[in-house]
Amino acid sequence: MSTSHQKTSAAIAALDYVQDGMVLGLGSGSTAEVFVRKLGEYVAEGLSIKGVPTSERTADVAREAGIPLIPVDQADCLHVTIDGADEVDGHFQLIKGGGGCLLREKIIAHASDLMVVIIDETKLVGALGEFPLPVEVDPFAFTLTAKKVYDALTRSGIERPDVQLRRKGDGLAPYITDGGNYILDCACRTIPNASATDQALKTIPGVVEHGLFLGLARVVIVGEDSGARVMEL
Repeated sequence: MSTSHQKTSAAIAALDYVQDGMVLGLGSGSTAEVFVRKLGEYVAEGLSIKGVPTSERTADVAREAGIPLIPVDQADCLHVTIDGADEVDGHFQLIKGGGGCLLREKIIAHASDLMVVIIDETKLVGALGEFPLPVEVDPFAFTLTAKKVYDALTRSGIERPDVQLRRKGDGLAPYITDGGNYILDCACRTIPNASATDQALKTIPGVVEHGLFLGLARVVIVGEDSGARVMEL
């Protein structure tokens, strides 16, 4: 079966973590959008929730689905965040940011009581790193920051990383995040010590955030051909 079927299976299973009256963090990306649309069906049937989107794109999808949204600064608490991932390893460590929303996704995930990650089975990996690690940076002096990022990745045990500025579809202009920043896509092939890489990147002025999500996910739901597999820490 297709990955779209697996994404739908994972999204439906994630609805078991939603209860009436909750404030939900709504993730970004294709799998998260499937969840948002399914959630909208439940709202239409009477489920009372409020959503906090992690991107402008998610906000648009949620409004189309009829989900009531609130500004993040009006959220006294976030009960559950449902989001996708580009890679998930066996320790529930994630790479996120392929869609360019990693900063807002991490802010919302960190503020939530529970983060539930929904993926198709192709995103479950033995070791992180085949998917390029996104690093969100301030546009000011980004070339200097890129050199520092390369050095930090190398110090953390990554061999010959390739750090490239993400560009728009035309291949010319830099890609701009919702927060007005640039993204460096770092091809690492494998990340031997995600914690060391996390700490090394955090020390660099100019790095706004990076796509390693460590210690945040507590539930991973893997969509499979036969349904969904729920894994909990």
